[in-house]
This record gives sequence, C-alpha cells and structure tokens, in this order.
Amino acid sequence: MQNYPSEYLEKYPASIDLEKRAKSRMPHLSWEYLQCGTGDEHALSRNRHAFKDIILTPRPMQGAVVPDLSVELLGQRYGAPFGIAPVGLTGLMWPRAEHILAQAAARYSIPYCLSTVATETPETIGPLVGNMGWFQLYPPKEKAIRADILSRAKNNGFHTLVVTADVPVPSRRERTKRAGLRMPHRMTPRMIFDIFTHPSWTFATLRNGSPRLKTIEKYTDARSKAAVAEYVNSNLGGTFSWDYFKELRDEWTGTLILKGLTHPADAETAVELGADGIIVSNHGGRQFDAIPAAISVLPEIVRSVKGKTHVLFDSGIRSGLDIIKAISLGADFVFLGRTFIYGVAALGKQGGAHTCEMLIDELKNCMIQLGCTGIDDLKKIRE
Repeated sequence: MQNYPSEYLEKYPASIDLEKRAKSRMPHLSWEYLQCGTGDEHALSRNRHAFKDIILTPRPMQGAVVPDLSVELLGQRYGAPFGIAPVGLTGLMWPRAEHILAQAAARYSIPYCLSTVATETPETIGPLVGNMGWFQLYPPKEKAIRADILSRAKNNGFHTLVVTADVPVPSRRERTKRAGLRMPHRMTPRMIFDIFTHPSWTFATLRNGSPRLKTIEKYTDARSKAAVAEYVNSNLGGTFSWDYFKELRDEWTGTLILKGLTHPADAETAVELGADGIIVSNHGGRQFDAIPAAISVLPEIVRSVKGKTHVLFDSGIRSGLDIIKAISLGADFVFLGRTFIYGVAALGKQGGAHTCEMLIDELKNCMIQLGCTGIDDLKKIRE
C-alpha cells in the first residue's frame, strides 16, 4: 500500500479541513443535500454532541505500542475497522464519486456499500471494488424487482446485503427544499450562477453527465428523471416488515445485515430471524428529528443481543477518534458517509484514498495515546 507524503496529510489532516475545502468546491444545492437533516435538524446536531460527551482515559506505560488496525468481520479480514457507508445521489455531490470510493475501498481492504439510489450501477462498481463490495437495498414492493436487484448485486461480486429499515417514507428535508433540489433539476438563475461559480464540479459533471439513478432506471419505462424519481418514491419502501425480512433471509444466500435500528427489541428480533449483523443507525439524522443519538443507544443494543450477532454502527462519525469511541461502546465495526464525500469533493480522484489515510493516521495515533495495540483492546478501555 502506497502512503501519501506527510505534507499531504499536513495540508488536510482532519475531517474539518476536508469539509471546508469541499464546501468551496461544491455547488450550494449539492452541499445542502449532503449536510441536511430533517425538520429542525435536532437529530443531526444530537448525533455530534453525543460524541463530544464520550470521554476515554488513556493507560500509558505500555512500552512501544504498534497498533494493528485489521479486523475479522463476518468471515472476512479487513484492513481497518471502518467502511464507506451507502450514500444516495452520490454523483450529485461529486461526479464519479462511486468510482473513486470503490477503488479506495479495494486498495485499503475496507467495505464499500453501494446504495440502491446511488448514481452508478452494481455492474459498473462491482469490478472496481472487488471482494470489498457490499450492496444496500431499499426494499422494493414488487418481488420480481427485488429478485432482479439482488441477482444483479450478487452476479457482480457484492457478497454482503445491507437492507435499510429506517426509511418507511421519504423524510421532510426542509433545507434541500429551500436550496431548490428537484428531480429533474430546474435551471433557475440561482442554479446557473451556482454552476458557473463552481467550475471544478461543473466540468466534471459535463464529462460524466448529469447524475441519474442508474440502478433504478431499468425498472421504469420512462427514462425521464422525474419518472424515475416518482418510481423510487412510490415503489421503494413503505412495506418493509419482519415478514419481508424473513423472505429476504430465504432469498439472499450471502451475508445479510439489517440497518437502521435504534431499539433493543428490534435488534433482538433481527437476531431471532437470522440477521448476520445489525447496523445501529439513525440515518445520519436525516429521517426522524426526535430520534435518539445513535451512539447513545449503542451500548444497550450491544447488551441486548449478547454477542449473538455482529453490531455495526454509523451516524455522526467524522474522525478516527469517533471510530474509537464507537468501538469502545461495543461496536464491532463502523461506517462513515459524509466524511468520505467531503474527501472526494475536496480532492477529486485522490479524495477516497486520502480520507482512508487520514482516518488510519488518526486511529493509530489515538490508539498509541490510549495504550491499545489492537481493536479488541479498544473494547476494554471503558472497563
């Protein structure tokens, strides 16, 4: 693995630095879509504030500490305890973001989870991500559509299916409405000005084409963006239930993970029905504004499943230290969404790899500070 020169990490050493540069390079509409929560966005801020209150006590005097970040998860070895979370409409935020992130995942041996509503297809991304490919499913109402999507994912190397539970209907995202996000986009004077004042994004978009929900286009006769968006709103989600999950468990022969749980009883039911793992998540604060901070419910859910399944985590993670905090509270693995998009928007083709380097560098530094040599040690630091 080729490391970036130290001066590169010195220039953009943390998520906040990538975030600042990304904001300067992304059009207003794309930035607002990435940043927004739902309603008054209390859940969004609750996620971040909850992390600030987690305190870890170092145990020095351990001699020379050489951290090992590798971890065994679901029968596969990964190079670090984090992966790239599924993000919808990825290409709206930066063109070819899926390509960049898939290649980074393959290079660093971490999972990349492709969303059903990303702007690239399993057929395109599967060969790039290799055996690091996970696929996220928004449950279709029609069984034939579900079977076809699952077949496309499996046939293109995606071995782990992540089904999202916490989007029964699209949420009210007030900030993106005010920013003017529509499918299809409307060329308002504001948007034209925005495009001209962000030339890097604009030229990259012209080369790659306007972002489209390419995986879903196959299932609607019309090819207009409005028709595809309407299809997504009316045919994905709204009927997900435990019976539906049991059907998925029978249909999908690979690893099956249920994402979007915040209640211990739901985690216990998922275990009973054969989930190989669960992801404790509140969808990054983007679905329901009164929901608890995801990190605040993690310890109770870990206790409730009693080691019977893998407990993964996302929502609110921005840094290597955040990853450590989640693991210290019982998470087996952690996913990041916004941070990786910041990296790609800030640095283009180098953004995925640089974000990995940044997180790895901080993870190692914090582990040395804490006196931990491996991921298992991080789970014991609060004992």
